Amino acid sequence: MKRAEIKNRHADGVTFDTQIVPNPANTKEWIVLFKKDEGLSFFLVDEHEQVESFSCLDEVVQVLRELGIKNAEVHF
Repeated sequence: MKRAEIKNRHADGVTFDTQIVPNPANTKEWIVLFKKDEGLSFFLVDEHEQVESFSCLDEVVQVLRELGIKNAEVHF
C-alpha cells in the first residue's frame, strides 16, 4: 500500500496492526507490514509498487509518524 493510501485510510479511522520486520532479501534493512482484522496484509510500497526498505530503524519510525501511525511492533 502506498503512503498516501495509508495516510487516507488512517485519517478515515481504519486501523492497522503495524509491524516493522527485517527485509528477507537483505536482513540489514527494514520493511513495514500492515495487517487488517480480515487477515489481509499489505507492505508499504513506493510509487512503482516496489516494497520500500529502510536501512535505519529511526527512518522507518519517522515515516510511520508522518503517516499518523502511533503504534508498531518491531520484530528482530
